[in-house]
Amino acid sequence: MFGKLKEKLKRSLSIFSKKAQEEAEEKPEEIDKKPIEKSETEDLEEIDTEEIKEEVKEKLKEEPKVDKEEKKKHKEEKVDKIKEVKEKVEKKETPVTESEKETITKKKPERKEISKEEKPIKEKEPVKKEEKTTKIEEKEKTEEQPKEKKSFFGKIKESLTTKTISAEKFDNLFWDLELALLENNVSVEVIERIKDDLKEELVNKPLPRDVPKKIEETLKNTLTEILSFKKIDIIEKIKEKEGTFVIAFFGINGTGKTTSIAKLTNHLQQQGFSVVLAACDTFRAAAIQQLEEHAEKLNVKIIKQDYGSDAAAVAFDAIKYAEKNKVDVVLIDTAGRLHSNTNLMEELKKIIRVTKPDMKIFVGESITGNDCIEQARRFNDLVEMDGTILTKVDVDDKGGAPLSISYTIKKPILFLGVGQGYKDLEEFDAKIVLERLGF
Repeated sequence: MFGKLKEKLKRSLSIFSKKAQEEAEEKPEEIDKKPIEKSETEDLEEIDTEEIKEEVKEKLKEEPKVDKEEKKKHKEEKVDKIKEVKEKVEKKETPVTESEKETITKKKPERKEISKEEKPIKEKEPVKKEEKTTKIEEKEKTEEQPKEKKSFFGKIKESLTTKTISAEKFDNLFWDLELALLENNVSVEVIERIKDDLKEELVNKPLPRDVPKKIEETLKNTLTEILSFKKIDIIEKIKEKEGTFVIAFFGINGTGKTTSIAKLTNHLQQQGFSVVLAACDTFRAAAIQQLEEHAEKLNVKIIKQDYGSDAAAVAFDAIKYAEKNKVDVVLIDTAGRLHSNTNLMEELKKIIRVTKPDMKIFVGESITGNDCIEQARRFNDLVEMDGTILTKVDVDDKGGAPLSISYTIKKPILFLGVGQGYKDLEEFDAKIVLERLGF
């Protein structure tokens, strides 16, 4: 069941994930929409150490150099002058001037070699009040600046280089997956929904590390929503109804409509309900005999007339019999018809007007795929259905119909036919279908 779809989905999703990673473009993640100041951009520039070395050399060239010879000469002159003054004092030849006293008493200056990196210090000029305030403000700014730099570089550290896919690239990548879905009878509406959901998760957004897992999760969520229509519990509805509960079945020839009626009869009997069958397919040869055989095997009453009789009249008689004999459920088997057959479609409308069924069920063949979906759409447009039964699901490798029919007509799948026996009627469960598809 769903074997081909499962394999193709797995293979297509793997290719899609791989190509998505290969085609993704690197894109720096936006950190802050606030424009970056000039000072911040300067901090980010790479520093050229060689260039700085050259600048230092130039600075040293410009600095004044002290001539060693001149320094030595100046020192000798000073020593000679001190000796001369001392001699005068000792001999008391001439009075010592104040300037000479200062020369003698003055402490010898400490030797300090001027380094090449030091610059001549200028005398500080008196600072005015206004200039003082501006300098304080500048100092506060310089103190705050390192904090700004720190937070900025912190943001840079936290930023990640991400990969994204553009909408155009996504459309190209999705094409292979779209073909795989179409080949397995998935309807166009469902494919568009899958595409929209994947696009919303992947396009122009940072791709996660595990791209295949993200794609699989998105697809699983989409299919779960598509399959999860409000379930109709037939058993509960029959219990709630006072009197006879009437169910009418519709569909084209060969879909397994009569067999499905027999299977549902068995299912209702297992729940303790009594059933009567209405053989309203008076158009197709051997249709009445086929239903009679099922009625005999299941030990239920069948109401019938000759071929060519009014199908609405047969249905009416069956309901009257059920009401008189307090039978719980009437199941009406109608003639298989194409939506293009005007006369048979008018007869269908007449049956509905006469019987006023409590539930209308469309029976479709799962293996016919998109044909089944189109039939359900047309029948639903003509006579609003309450739900569907899909037959021959056990031999349906593609699985497109179960994924598509509910989403197309916005009605739930009630049962799946999974074999020829009376017990081979499975209540529809979205989780089981997803498990069979590998999710």
